Amino acid sequence: MTLTHLRPYTLFFFLSLFLSACALIRQIPGLPTPVPSHAAGPGNPTAAPPFTPTPSPAPPTAPVTVAVSPTDTRPSPPTATATEPPDPPTAGARPPDPNAYALRKIVSGLDEPVDLKHAGDGSGRLFVIEQPGRIRIVENGELLPDPFLDIEPLVNSRGNEQGLLGLAFHPDYAANGLFYVNYTDVNGDTAVVRYSVPADPNRADPASAKVILQVDQPFPNHNGGDLVFGPDGYLYIGLGDGGSGGDPQGNGQNLNALLGKMLRIDVNHGDPYAIPPDNPFAGRAGARPEIWAYGLRNPWRYSFDRATGDLYIADVGQNAYEEVDFQPADSRGGENYGWDKYEGFHAYDGGATDGLTMPVAEYAHAVGGCSVTGGYVYRGPSLPALNGVYLYSDYCSGQVWALYRTASGWENVALLNAFFLISSFGEDEVGELYLLDHGGGAVYQLVAAP
Repeated sequence: MTLTHLRPYTLFFFLSLFLSACALIRQIPGLPTPVPSHAAGPGNPTAAPPFTPTPSPAPPTAPVTVAVSPTDTRPSPPTATATEPPDPPTAGARPPDPNAYALRKIVSGLDEPVDLKHAGDGSGRLFVIEQPGRIRIVENGELLPDPFLDIEPLVNSRGNEQGLLGLAFHPDYAANGLFYVNYTDVNGDTAVVRYSVPADPNRADPASAKVILQVDQPFPNHNGGDLVFGPDGYLYIGLGDGGSGGDPQGNGQNLNALLGKMLRIDVNHGDPYAIPPDNPFAGRAGARPEIWAYGLRNPWRYSFDRATGDLYIADVGQNAYEEVDFQPADSRGGENYGWDKYEGFHAYDGGATDGLTMPVAEYAHAVGGCSVTGGYVYRGPSLPALNGVYLYSDYCSGQVWALYRTASGWENVALLNAFFLISSFGEDEVGELYLLDHGGGAVYQLVAAP
């Protein structure tokens, strides 16, 4: 899945709390120095034990017939360049006040929650993924007893980074009842599968499964797992580099491999999907046409700013640095985010930075932290001072940061410490934000401090 992330050791968590006064956020060289972060946590293991597949039920398989989407026209593939601070700024020069915010528990009793999404259907329901293979509904502040979907027999969640990992509702879900999940199957491989909802809006039909994409995973870790529909209506699929440690197969920089990439596909055409004609590598020999961006180690949560369309990607580091990557809304794709040449701003395998899109923020394991958890740009009505601010965290320490732009560049502020293991953020229909306590099985809402 992502990191060393899931089912971590309790001793390390308490150590992270002890170290919570010493974290470091680093920015693009030459930009203003951010406020110290206070993150802490154990190191990030680089390998997971071997996995031996065992017989178990599997989802239906489908032949992949990839077509080119009939919409748009195909431009020439772009050339990625190093990140420049975008303008105009999306937040004012005044940093958010760390004393102004708190967390309020919404529900508990969940089993290893790893994601939270809304359906965009006006119901106000929240859908929470449980890593073993279930989706639960929170409605009117209550956790409903029956799962929305239970596919636990199809899911391999034995490894820390395996399980049911991602959920995305079709943009027209209110009309078509379609949604998509991302999980590691019984063989440890990635499966992106579509389901539908019949008459009962709180119960999906397990028999409606249609496999959209299957990707072999050579190791149990670095599965990525997120699914997000972009403002363009296409499905974005984040895949890690295949795991072990140090990208031994070289997937991050290999355009002929889907691992270590951000994929972009059209699920409204083709069977089971089509290639958007403006994908940057569509039609290029020696490259997979599904690829939208590459050079990722293990993207653990990414999101689009609902107001601007900008894309933020939290990419889990190797042993030393965690990073946040940025893609402006007017990007034509093709960015190379640097792994395994670079880990954050620092050489890993090394090489020139020409053609790389470097992070907009990083923090170091050496001063606390273990694995980044990506969040959202806040656009809700309740906390106006946070409008336009991107929130993200460290999984182990529970430290939450606010990342925002000023006229002179990117800034970071240590916003609060949750003091629990943050596996994911979530966003509701109006833009309010939530944090998931993976170890405690709870959902918290970000609110104004009393």
